[in-house]
Amino acid sequence: MGKDKFENEELLKYAFPQDVWFHVSSLSSAHVYLRMPEELKDINDIPKEILEECGQLTKENSIQGCKKGSVKIVYTFAANLRKEKPMATGEVSFHDNSKCMYMNISTNKKLVKAIIKTKREENPDLKRIYEDKMKAVSYTHLTLPTSDLV
Repeated sequence: MGKDKFENEELLKYAFPQDVWFHVSSLSSAHVYLRMPEELKDINDIPKEILEECGQLTKENSIQGCKKGSVKIVYTFAANLRKEKPMATGEVSFHDNSKCMYMNISTNKKLVKAIIKTKREENPDLKRIYEDKMKAVSYTHLTLPTSDLV
């Protein structure tokens, strides 16, 4: 999860194509990423409990969203995220809006407390992890058009 627009940008740069990106729709928020387990190939296969946790984490880390009783969360594969040169730091759009999924998340303080209780803060070398993974695996079925890359 990115703490600010600069961390969001870094996460975006080194996201694996099959990572799932979460954001509060139409509001500023953290970019939350779910690293998909190898056995899950379809975004619809993500267990509802995991979607709920990612949604709560995203809502809680939105300055405006955390104050609302309910927000809409958008999520999609990282391969569907589009970054163009004139966009602001941390800002993204989509290659295909029809590949975006949405869910409504209402405040669940008990779940948020449980997430915070188990929080583990790490600062992994995202570039190295990304490069190692890209060397080891071919993602030909999730290739992004190179004309949209920064």
